[in-house]
Amino acid sequence: MARKRRIFTAAFKAKVALEAIKGLSTISELAQKYNLHPTQINLWKKQLLDGAEGVFEDGSQKSKSSSENDEPQAAELYEQIGRMKVELEWLKKKVAQHGE
Repeated sequence: MARKRRIFTAAFKAKVALEAIKGLSTISELAQKYNLHPTQINLWKKQLLDGAEGVFEDGSQKSKSSSENDEPQAAELYEQIGRMKVELEWLKKKVAQHGE
């Protein structure tokens, strides 16, 4: 019978990775404590260390990257608004013609 795959929350992963970084217990002790494979703990530890610099990034840098991502979406929305305005004007003319 196949073993069911376990899913871990981000909070649990962070907790285990922080304990591994602190070094108060060895990786094998943590693996035994949390019933995990040591390789998994090392992977989470590496992910935490690689992503830690994102926590301290300047807010202006984050807003720049998010505004760059919003530009294509905004352009698409403006294009859609323009099409809808043209369609509305056309419909107004048709209604006026049939109303006479």
